[in-house]
Parts: sequence; C-alpha cells; structure tokens
Amino acid sequence: MKFSHPNADIFVPDGQAPETALARVTHLCVAAHQDDIEIMAYAGVTACLDTPGKAFGGVVVTNGAGSPRTGAYAHMTDEEMQGVRRQEQRKAAELGRYAIQLQLAHPSSEVKKRAQPDVLADLRRIFAGCKPEVVYLHQPADKHDTHVAVMARAIEAIRSLPVEQRPKKVLGCEVWRDLDWLVDSDKVALDAGGHPELAGELLKVFDSQVTGGKRYDLATLGRRAAHATFHTSHATDKMSGITWAMDLTPLVADDQLSIEAFTLAHIERLRTDVAQRVRAFC
Repeated sequence: MKFSHPNADIFVPDGQAPETALARVTHLCVAAHQDDIEIMAYAGVTACLDTPGKAFGGVVVTNGAGSPRTGAYAHMTDEEMQGVRRQEQRKAAELGRYAIQLQLAHPSSEVKKRAQPDVLADLRRIFAGCKPEVVYLHQPADKHDTHVAVMARAIEAIRSLPVEQRPKKVLGCEVWRDLDWLVDSDKVALDAGGHPELAGELLKVFDSQVTGGKRYDLATLGRRAAHATFHTSHATDKMSGITWAMDLTPLVADDQLSIEAFTLAHIERLRTDVAQRVRAFC
C-alpha cells in the first residue's frame, strides 16, 4: 500500500498486512487532523469494540502543521510538532484497537484545492480498499476551513467510485461547530457514552494539544454530556453522551446534488422552525 506523499504513515496495531487490515474495516473515519477522529467518531470506535466482526479504521488527511503550542512544546519546530502528532495518533489507534490508521500527510493548502489529484487518488484508494458500513466525515457547516475541504475531497473520492461500491451510510460529524442547532428531524444521534474511561484516555493521548494549550479532553466530554441532557426536554436521558451528526448519504447517492444547497437547506429548516415558534407565541 503506497500513498502519494513521502511522509504518509501506515500503522496497523495488530501487525496484519495493511491491505488485509483495510479490507476488514466496517466503520471508517476520514478526518482533517490528528485527534479529530477521537472527537467526532468515538461512537464508531466503541461500536467496533463492542461488536464481533466490526473493525474501525482512521484516516488523517493533513500533516497537522500549524497547531498552537505552549509549555513543553513551545520550542518545537513545525516539523518536529508534526512528528509528535503523528506518534500521538498512532498511540490512539493502538489504545482504541483500530484495524488501521492512515496518515496521508498532505499540506492543508493542497487539500483545499478542488479535485486535487493526489488527495483524490489517495482517498479513492482507501474507499476502494474497504466496504465500510458507515463513513464518518466532517460536517459541511463546520467553521474550520480545512475540515470542510477534507469533507469535500472525501465526497469527491466517493463519487468517483461506481455506485455499487459506495458506502451505504455517510455521516458528517461535529468538531468545530456543534450540530445541536439542527432541527430534530435532521439530527443523527451517535452514542458517545460507551467506555467512559477509554473516552478520556483517547483524548489525553494528544498531549501536545491538551497540555499545549487546548483542553479538548474536557471540552469534548462536556459537550457529549450536554447534548445527551439537552436533547429533549420531556424525556429522561437515553444516552450518557451524544455526538451529533448530519446524514450526508444523499450527497454520495446523487452526484448532481450541490453540497452548498444541501447544507443551506438544513439552515433553512432551522429558520422555518424558529420563525414558526416565534410567531406562535410572540
């Protein structure tokens, strides 16, 4: 298995051949940066831990350059920091018992180019090498430019496959913009409350971020708990943690469906919902 960037990293925790490990994957997450997977697709990690025959695979598309740093990491060059983050992602894959962890090492500037051939070829190779039941991507209303770009490149790659080879379920997950604003009928609730000790440990693996100035561990676990409690006002909590997702499957079922139009339709449904409630009581 070979990818286009010379710094691409292939890690198989149990030592199987990469092609064999990738073929086993039933739940695949394609994310922008190291630690995004553990924030957005934790439900997929635990689903595979709890179900025989299921296997989780992670893909980090960019090289992790430009991350903020303080304390013990303040002196590091950007290249050194990329190496630290690469190793942290490997540790997370080992701890979460991923079938495979791929880090493609593309610069964000390249990923942001529409139909970038190297990025597209790498992602197409990955999607063609497995038949995942569920694919977790960033959601298109995310406020991080690279997250949206990685999602778009993944959609392009899936659309380049024959229809019969495309995943049956594709979900866009929250990281840099929550999805609690979606109307309830548009929300997909991912159960992120399982294995609570593992949840914290996976996030703390990314020490360069957590002690380097961004407490993603506290923020992520708090958000999951808040979503579970504030999901509904007239029922008791069904889960102890929720990650919200948007169903992106229509985008891979219809190549002509615009990502922009698809996303704005969700916002319009929220606008209509708010307007109706305000008119009714104000």
